[in-house]
Amino acid sequence: MAAPPIQRSPVRRFVHSRVGGLPREFWVLFSGTAVNKLGAMAQPFMGIYLTQSRGVSVAMTGFVLMLWGCGSLLSQPVAGFLADRIGRRATLTGGMVATAATMIFLGYARDLTAIAAGMFVLGMVVDTYRPASQAMLADLVPPEDRPRAYGLLFWAINLGFSVAMVAGGRLASGGFLLLFWIDAAGCLIFGFLVWRLIPETRPPAAERLPGGYRDVLRDRTMVAFVLMNLAYTCTYLQAFQTLAIAMTQRGLPPEAFGTAIALNGALIIIVQPITTAWLTRFSPSLVLASGFAVVGVGFALQAFATTTLQYALAVAVWTCGEILTAGMPLAITSALAPPHLRGRYNGLYGLSWSVGAAVTPVLGTRLLEVGHEALWLTTGALGLVAAVGQLLLARAIRNRTRTQQS
Repeated sequence: MAAPPIQRSPVRRFVHSRVGGLPREFWVLFSGTAVNKLGAMAQPFMGIYLTQSRGVSVAMTGFVLMLWGCGSLLSQPVAGFLADRIGRRATLTGGMVATAATMIFLGYARDLTAIAAGMFVLGMVVDTYRPASQAMLADLVPPEDRPRAYGLLFWAINLGFSVAMVAGGRLASGGFLLLFWIDAAGCLIFGFLVWRLIPETRPPAAERLPGGYRDVLRDRTMVAFVLMNLAYTCTYLQAFQTLAIAMTQRGLPPEAFGTAIALNGALIIIVQPITTAWLTRFSPSLVLASGFAVVGVGFALQAFATTTLQYALAVAVWTCGEILTAGMPLAITSALAPPHLRGRYNGLYGLSWSVGAAVTPVLGTRLLEVGHEALWLTTGALGLVAAVGQLLLARAIRNRTRTQQS
């Protein structure tokens, strides 16, 4: 006689729908990501570290941080290539070890030339793990569970970053060196966990086909998808590049920005775990386009904000859009990528964020010189453009997904 099915309580069914059914290796990846981001205390305070601890001028600090951005532009394509060529595990672990070593170097460096070189290297290695981690997850998790799995990683990153910002701000008052050591420790723990507990997930040599970035760039659907994401990044990243400047120009104190942006982290931590499993019932392209649109509307609302409460309400709106996007772009990227090119596809996707990070400060400050309405209405419109473009791509992405799964 067959055993009766296990009856779960409503609470257990709810929890299982959010976190159940994922392989053990995913939870290693999840835990390592969380630890890495919990330890990422030095990165958000680099500007303060350079000006206050090392006495670098504001203008030279801008140049040094630009070098970090230049390294980041190279990081994602190179990491994607390595994830396909030498393997996901080796690329992720090597990137974490290199990041830890660079953090320690920067913590003790005093010569400006050495600091500048270290910052360029840091830009190269600090996010090397992303294409490898994203490809590894796609190797481990079946397509129907990927949006949920990528959403959980997104949540872990935001949780770790939120805690690191608060803890790092407190610890920085006693000196920055400890922050660099904590950051390095988080990287080493992540690399160690992956190296010891996750076997290489890259397809075996017999199943790997020849190919490179030329093949990725020939994929018109993927290129168009990356361009839509670039439009979105030029909207979303304004929150961390120009929003604080715009709020102070409205006569608000610096704490107002901290209050508004803290709402972003709190909503993601509380709301996203509840909504992710439900959103996976719908087309990833539809959910992503909706998220882009809501983010665009939220940023456009900031054109009319003059008080902390009004800015906080606008932040709440675009945070809801950000929650809709959680995990969806990476699930789409994995659906479009053939297994032997998953690293490169994720590298190209990551490049859209690197380019966006380089373009956003210039775009935002130039528009802000014209006026608040010009900044927020223009960037809001970019979010809507990304939403429309994503809707237009939905059919091609759906057809490719069916082909990959058949």
